[in-house]
Parts: sequence; structure tokens; C-alpha cells
Amino acid sequence: MKASQFFVSTLKEAPADAEVVSHQLMTRAGMIKKLGAGIYNYMPMGLRVIQKVEAIVREEMNRAGAVELTMPVVQPAELWQETGRFDKMGPELLRIQDRHGRDYVIQPTSEEVVTDIARQELRSYKQLPKNFYQIQTKFRDERRPRFGLMRGREFIMKDAYSFDRDEAAAKASYQVMASAYRRIFDRFGLRYRAVAADSGAIGGDLSEEFQVIAATGEDAIVYCPQSDYAANIEKAEAAAPTHARAEGKQLLTQTPTPGKSTCADVAELLGLPLAQTVKSLVLASDQLNDAGELVKSQVWLLLLRGDHDMNEVKVSKVPGLDTGYRFATVAEIEDHFGCTPGYLGPLNLKKPVRLVVDREVAVMSDWVCGANAVDFHFTGVNWGRDLPEPEVVADLRNVLAGDPSPDGKGALAIERGIEVGHVFYLGTKYSKAMNATFLDTDGKPKHFEMGCYGIGVTRLPAAAIEQNHDERGIIWPDAIAPFRLVICPVGADRSEAVKQAAEALYATLLGWGVDVILDDRGERPGAMFADWELIGVPHRVTIGDRGLKDGQVEYQHRRDSAATAVPVDQIGAFLKERLGC
Repeated sequence: MKASQFFVSTLKEAPADAEVVSHQLMTRAGMIKKLGAGIYNYMPMGLRVIQKVEAIVREEMNRAGAVELTMPVVQPAELWQETGRFDKMGPELLRIQDRHGRDYVIQPTSEEVVTDIARQELRSYKQLPKNFYQIQTKFRDERRPRFGLMRGREFIMKDAYSFDRDEAAAKASYQVMASAYRRIFDRFGLRYRAVAADSGAIGGDLSEEFQVIAATGEDAIVYCPQSDYAANIEKAEAAAPTHARAEGKQLLTQTPTPGKSTCADVAELLGLPLAQTVKSLVLASDQLNDAGELVKSQVWLLLLRGDHDMNEVKVSKVPGLDTGYRFATVAEIEDHFGCTPGYLGPLNLKKPVRLVVDREVAVMSDWVCGANAVDFHFTGVNWGRDLPEPEVVADLRNVLAGDPSPDGKGALAIERGIEVGHVFYLGTKYSKAMNATFLDTDGKPKHFEMGCYGIGVTRLPAAAIEQNHDERGIIWPDAIAPFRLVICPVGADRSEAVKQAAEALYATLLGWGVDVILDDRGERPGAMFADWELIGVPHRVTIGDRGLKDGQVEYQHRRDSAATAVPVDQIGAFLKERLGC
């Protein structure tokens, strides 16, 4: 490709609404152009990156035995009503009507449609296992689209769905996909971690996220440097305390804490470690009748150590809270505790509550908590003496760096990541809801066991940039760069020798199958180099009249601080070795 035939459009400044580096650089490099909130044109330079991502994904999915198809962007609402997701999914699901008043959705994912295909086409166990995948446009009506392609409303995703006879076969299919994903992300040339994840409402006990490591990532990744343990913050288990509870030595005392409503402020006032305080979180669970009307509410009190944060996913697995919970209203709190938030605790309640205690709190002694009276806290609180031993003890908190690893092989570390892929076992969630069955060996119908596997095709380039950039622009890994190498002839309009040398090298590289672009726009050297450093092409060869007279050209990798002089008659062999041609 020659630059004069292509479309190179760079900007000196990023738009004001570009908050993160990837959004700024993709816009400045002419890869994307905003059309509306969370909706972008993929310009020629950016589209080349996306196509390379798609090609790697497609090759590895095919290699793993998956079969490609394409499902419509616009899908009938009836299928989504079968699973209940038409109503349950909320405002992220874009609902539309056609001219006849029939309901449709703009697909955010395609479990319903692919399950409909399976129940019509896969009638016998002899047709299993089967894995269908697509690389297709999706739309999720994000409340606050931001960060460019990182959290847009319209995006491209590879989604795959496996169908199997039984749970064992489904888990085998899951492992095939998990291995394929590792090959895919290895080929992208990015630093990533595959971490255990929570399956959420999907259910099942198999779920992994693939996270590209980046300081700007939205997700916290927990791992053990001394072992293979890795999980996202929602899934990471806080190891149970190994020490016994110390004997309480203090008297229970109601201590004035005027204006100190947080654990940190109370600890500072009393000159105690924050870990000696206990925070009280008040939740409520609602019981509804078939008409959706409130029958009754149950108020819950969760106790966590003052330096720990509640993990909402873990809390949602506590029996009684696993059907849904919310934070209690001020009225509910005052009704049960006789006090406003900020001074709450498990002693001197007006009405009983369900108490759930984090494992760390269960082994504390002489701890501090709210006294259910404004401007007062209790100090010297002890289990068994001041309140009964806790009946419900659970892991309720986010882990912290330095906590023991659950596998007992070291201490935990935490880094930031950007989720670009997710694999999980679905079980029969969708096949039962849609009565999707096949005839098993005994001739009887049986529901498919399913798995689901996604990769954010358009999110991945943004994640790659967040991991690979400097003050000059993007630094693409070879596998997904818009062009692998750029030839920059300096003064080709004034020197026939430069022009001929550039054309000859260009023809040679094309013959080797190298994805090369020749910048024949006639730009000044500074502007030309700045463009390609911003765009992030990983390899550059500069050809100038002065160098040719000395029998040399210059090679520079995008990460190199300086160029390397290479004899003209050796540049082909040099590039062959560098590029692996």
C-alpha cells in the first residue's frame, strides 16, 4: 500500500471529550471518528487493526472446531420473551418496533437466537458436540458511554456458543475454548492474565475473564506471584483467618465520638488501628407476591472490619440475600437501630435484624463499633460477652494486596486490567427456558448443555493501546498493527536515487508478504516521522540521499530510542531476520 493511495489523517490535538489514552490516540491517529454518543466510524487505519484482530480470532476458532455463522443484528422480541430477558435486561437492551407494531431488539448478545437455531437443527446426540460462532455488531444502550471504544454503545464482538450432551462434555468444550483463547491472546502479543471470574446470574462454576494488563484498567485483578492463582476482585477468596480469637481484656464502654461518623475518623480520634474498628452495613431483602407487590422486607446487618470493603458478589451468595438485596432506606435504618447512619452497630437494637459477620470480624476481640446513638461508639466489644457468638459467618470482603493466597503458596498482589474476553459454562439456563432439546442415546429428549464465549473485537485495540504507548503515540504489537512496516523516503521528490531505492525495497517486501506502506506523500521528515510514530507502526526504514551516498539506510523499531544504520545491500537480510519472513 502507498500512503498517497490510502487515507492518512492525523490530528495534533485530541478532542476535549477523549478521557483515556486509547480514545485520545485512536482519534488523533485517524483510526476512529465519533458519530454519536458511544458510536464511532471505524476509519481505514483503525479498520485494518480490527480486521487483523478478527483474522486471528477466526483462525483460532476454526482451529478449535467452531463453525462460523452470522445472526441478525435485529432480532424478534418473542425469543427474548421466552427467556424473560426482554423485560429483565433493563434499559441496556434497545427495543424497537417495525411498521406493523411488532417488537424487536437490537442484539447485545445472541443466546436466544443461537438456541433457537440449535433446537431446530440439532435433533440428535450424533450431531453433538457443536460450537457456533459469529463476529458481529452488537449494541448495548450504555447509560454513560465513555472512553472511546472501551465502553461504547455499538461494538463488534466475537460470540460463540457450544452445545453438548451432558455436563462432562460441556466442560470439555469449555476447556477447548479456554485453550483457544490463550492461543488467541498469545498471538496478539499483549500482556494478559486469565483469571477466575464470577458467573453472576448465568450460574455455573466455570468462568474465566481474559484481562489485558494496563494501569488504566477498570478491573482489579488479584494474583499470587508465587503460584498460578488468579481471579478478579469479585471472585478472589479472602483466606479464612488461621489465628484463634484473642481473649477480650477491655470493658464495654460507650465512648463519645462527636462528629466522627466513619471508621477512619473514629480510629484517629481514639488512637487505634483502623483494623480494630468494625463497620456496619445495612441491607434489605424484599419478598414479592406473584403480582410483583411487596409482601415484607427483611433487614440485614453486615459487619466488616473497618479497613475492608464489602464485596457485593460475595454478599449476593449469602443464603437469604441470594435472591436479591438492596441497601436499606434511612427510614428502615432508623426503625431498627433508632439512629441515623454513621453510628450503627449490633448492640441496643430497637428491632431484631439478620446478622452476617465477615470471617475476620468473627475472630476479633476488644473491637469498636457504633453505639446506635449519635456521637457515640462502643469500645471493648467482645463476642460471647456483649453479644452472642455469630451464627452466620462468611467471606464478605474484597481481598487486599498482601493477604494470604487461598492456595497457601504466597501473598496476593493486585494489578489493573481491561476485560477483553470471557468464557463461561451456561448449563441448561437457555435450553430449558426455550425447551431446546435433542434425542439422546435412549431416544428420549434432553436439554442441551451450553457454554458461551466472547471476545471484544473493537475493545481489544483500545486495550492494546492502553498497554502500549508513549508520549509520541501508539506502539502496536506486530500482529495487530495497521501496517507492520513503513518506508519513509526523505526527499524522494528531489532525488531519483531515493525514490528508486524506496520503490525497490517496497516491491521486495510486498513479494515477501510483508504488510508494508510506502509514504510517498512528499511530507517533510519531521511531519512524516511524527505521523507514523503517532499511528504506531512498529518497524520503520528511512531512506535518504545522504545515507545512500554512504551506502546506508536507517532502521528503527517504534520502541527504539535511536535508528540503526544498515548497509543498503544488507537491508533485505536484516529485515528478513527482524520480521521473521
